[in-house]
Amino acid sequence: MKQSRRENLTYLAVWGLLFATPVLSLYVRTVSDANLTFDWTEVFVVWRLFAVYLALFLIHNFLLAPMLVHGHRRTAYFSLLAVVIAAFVVFQCSNRPKGWEQRRGRPPMEQFGKERPPFGEPPMKMEGERPPMPDKPHRKHTPPPIVGERDILALITLLLMFGANLGIKVYFSSREDRQRLAELEKQNLEQQLEYLRYQINPHFFMNTLNNIHALVDIDPEKAKDTILELSKMMRYVLYEGNKQGVPLSRELDFIRHYVALMQLRYTDKVRISVDLPGEVPDRKVPPLMLITFIENAFKHGVSYQKESFIEMKVDVKEDKLLFSCRNSKADKSNEEKGGVGLANVKERLNLLYNNDYTLHIDDTPDIYTVELIIPITQ
Repeated sequence: MKQSRRENLTYLAVWGLLFATPVLSLYVRTVSDANLTFDWTEVFVVWRLFAVYLALFLIHNFLLAPMLVHGHRRTAYFSLLAVVIAAFVVFQCSNRPKGWEQRRGRPPMEQFGKERPPFGEPPMKMEGERPPMPDKPHRKHTPPPIVGERDILALITLLLMFGANLGIKVYFSSREDRQRLAELEKQNLEQQLEYLRYQINPHFFMNTLNNIHALVDIDPEKAKDTILELSKMMRYVLYEGNKQGVPLSRELDFIRHYVALMQLRYTDKVRISVDLPGEVPDRKVPPLMLITFIENAFKHGVSYQKESFIEMKVDVKEDKLLFSCRNSKADKSNEEKGGVGLANVKERLNLLYNNDYTLHIDDTPDIYTVELIIPITQ
């Protein structure tokens, strides 16, 4: 699995700052002390040490860490990690700088600029000098330990570097997983919304064409005008129905045309009341959301044997759209069962708003009422 660009930039910034540190430190010292000169030799000594850690970091980052983070191969990771650490310890112990630990015991006389008297002659006593102290018994030389403090600190630094590398890699890996999951959820949401729209639209046109078919026998001229109105509505559905949001004014115009078209089919026994705001704010709503409830009211609320009614109202308060539709219930549905409009609109509301909406349906033996509150955006 390839590393992300941000992860690579993070490593580059950290190592760049680390290699720049000795240069900046030596520069600051030379500026503050005129007796010092900028000597690149000191910088190269530190860089050589950093180069060892960089080489081990690259091995861990590109070979070992992916086994644990992406491949979940814990046994292989820890086995190879142990081999790398053992090799580092051997290299560290075999490349100690000279004089890393001074010998114990009294230093030779030559280090103090004095000559040792010939063997058997007492040392010359200087005027005012205290008498020499008797020689202490010679201390046995203690060999340096196999692993010193310097080696332990180097090992701790290596382990901390590997741990930081794992932490950064896990962070970016989980971040990419979250982004990938969010993208998949977004694509799935869009696909579901498209599927729901395709289910709603044919259902709507089927009802509307049935109305025009009935109107042809009653008033052919009016049927022609109705077909023109239907073409405008079809244009709205085709070009606006696939958008996430449409202007509220256009959605309300679509409802007016639809209701007007449906009124041509019924007599005065069906009382249809539409209360839509004349002036609406410049806000957006999901297309073809409310029409499903209105279709359902005409489908189940109109009776040819007795008086019936359909009452609908739309109101806007601040950032909320309030919709209500109330209709009488016919003894028998005017259309065949099997419609998927209401089920789809409920699922669509869940996909769009999650829990940020209110839908209340009151189904009594004589009256069916729907109340919907949804947020509207700019």
